[in-house]
Amino acid sequence: QVRLVESGGGLVQTGGSLRLSCAASGRSFTTYTMGWFRQAPGKEREFVAAIRWASGSTLYSDSAKGRFTISRDNAKTTVYLQMNTLQPEDAATYYCATSRQYLVVNFREYDDWGQGTQVTVSS
Repeated sequence: QVRLVESGGGLVQTGGSLRLSCAASGRSFTTYTMGWFRQAPGKEREFVAAIRWASGSTLYSDSAKGRFTISRDNAKTTVYLQMNTLQPEDAATYYCATSRQYLVVNFREYDDWGQGTQVTVSS
């Protein structure tokens, strides 16, 4: 059974940084894409970044590009999202997810999801 557990969310001031973690277990993720999404109240789930587990190839949303970095630790089977220069509009619940597809941005292409971690940015 696949299990994804996010952590690292919290309250940060505008311009601050956070590093989110997603600990994955339950299968080999070598042929999978790991994605980060976020969802603010009343809004649709939004793609943030994705990484191909085997190659390390990455993809970012326009809002994340240049500020966020996705990475993975093969030994720990953990994916990270380093978020810098956070803005109030980045506030949301952040989710990690897995997909068999290659670096997809559509949340419907992702099969397994974590429970989410809350990020709050104070202005």
